[in-house]
Amino acid sequence: MKKFLFIAIIAFGFVFESHAQTVQYKVITSVESIVPMGIGRSRLIEEKDAIDAEAFTTERTDGKKSDQGDVKRSDAKVSKFAETKLLNFYSIAGINFQNIASNDALTSSKINKLSAEGWELAFVTSGVESDSGKGDGKGIYITRYIFKKVN
Repeated sequence: MKKFLFIAIIAFGFVFESHAQTVQYKVITSVESIVPMGIGRSRLIEEKDAIDAEAFTTERTDGKKSDQGDVKRSDAKVSKFAETKLLNFYSIAGINFQNIASNDALTSSKINKLSAEGWELAFVTSGVESDSGKGDGKGIYITRYIFKKVN
């Protein structure tokens, strides 16, 4: 009887595994300008045209020879994407907290919409290329929101 129960549990495991769910991922990127006086461009970007990374991936066999020269960067660009206008962090008077709050509201709206579509926020990562001092006047704050959906 113990052997039968053991075999039944293993068989059930194989049946369950064959109906395993797949996970799909989506990346939304916010780019928020830290250029003074509102000159910069800030956006929330979502690709709408799937692309296969394998078409742009090559392998090195000896550590030196690469076929990356055969891969055209222009072929990797997607044509369809959604962009939501965000406000810049700086205005003429400096940091604009109203703009930051507005960007938070827009980003929350996007996250809530994706959540309603069945996407779950899985990871968030960010980075900054900031103003390096007098005369630079350039910089961005970038955040990637990585969502997943179980199919």
